[in-house]
Amino acid sequence: MYDIKHSYGLFIALIITLVLISGCIGTETDEGTEPEEVIDWKEVELTDTITGDTFKISDFEGQTVMLETFAVWCPTCLQQQKEMEELAGIKPGVIHISLDTDPNEDTELVRDHAEKNGFDWYFAVAPIEMTESLIDEFGFVVVNAPSAPVVLICNDQSTRLLDRGLKQSDELIMELEEGC
Repeated sequence: MYDIKHSYGLFIALIITLVLISGCIGTETDEGTEPEEVIDWKEVELTDTITGDTFKISDFEGQTVMLETFAVWCPTCLQQQKEMEELAGIKPGVIHISLDTDPNEDTELVRDHAEKNGFDWYFAVAPIEMTESLIDEFGFVVVNAPSAPVVLICNDQSTRLLDRGLKQSDELIMELEEGC
């Protein structure tokens, strides 16, 4: 079993390191060097930990997607996933993706989490470049697991980070009706 304080501390240390490193990498070109490539997180290939199939967020263009970032150790995340499960029963056409952004967790741990809880939607582990791209677009809150981050992705692939905190299924329905 993971020590929650230790895992959370390591996660915060990694994020701080990434910020410090990114501040040292310039985007201006020097003689003979190319500018740093900007990664679109919707184009990063992911592997569904349950089925082994690969997908990208952009594969769901034309559909509404709820992308929830989480960590296996996070009890708030589990509560949010249960609300997402309830939402799926009410609004079956919405694609749901749970994206683990904790660098200390792996595919096997995420698959065990999904199976243990009876969840059957997309579960994936975010590669570090995807996590960095999400942070670039939405800020650090998007990887702050205890704040239950959820990104609403509309049919046209426009995005909106929903308010922080646990969102009940009825609140998620209202967000869907207002957001896309």
